[in-house]
Amino acid sequence: LFTLISIYYWKDYKYLSIISLLTVFGMGFQAWLGKTVVDSNLAPYKITVHMLMALVIVALILILIVQTKKVNKSENYLFKNLVIFSIILTLVQVAIGTQVREFVDEQVKLIGYDKSNWLTGVPLKFYVHRSFSILVLLVNLYLFYLNKKLSLGYNKVNYVMFFIGVEIATGILMYYAEFPLGTQAIHLLSGALLFGVQFYLWLQSRKTQ
Repeated sequence: LFTLISIYYWKDYKYLSIISLLTVFGMGFQAWLGKTVVDSNLAPYKITVHMLMALVIVALILILIVQTKKVNKSENYLFKNLVIFSIILTLVQVAIGTQVREFVDEQVKLIGYDKSNWLTGVPLKFYVHRSFSILVLLVNLYLFYLNKKLSLGYNKVNYVMFFIGVEIATGILMYYAEFPLGTQAIHLLSGALLFGVQFYLWLQSRKTQ
């Protein structure tokens, strides 16, 4: 419905109309990707592509939301550039994490639901994913510090720290407590929400008035 309305206002809001159309096409492409993932019996790397495409759709929707709002925030180039860097780190972390999830799925197929052995013989990417979270945490802690010190007014930074905390907590539980029920889903969902909040924060930081 929003896309149809945006087309009606094409002359005045071409940018928003294009983003709306891309969102619709992206959803259609995502549906097709989902079918290929299922048909391939959860083939490696297809899950990663499917996840990243979902984040692209989230980004497009957030662009539409922010572009239709008035933003009154203090502009700071260091903060804005660090937000971009933090988004890149999150995307890398999500991509690696999805591949770790693919490894776990393969382990389930091989050894069944013996959770104690799911992380036997983990690939290097697992340790990269685990250690990379420290860098993600430190960069976002500095963003949190800058926001407070300079009184920039970006309250979404608090949500960023919350979702990072959830990511770390569920990651620790999966590793040391043998994948408690729901931790994988929460870990995946919080990663997607973290990206969404960070991207929204970046859109706010570049649209200052």
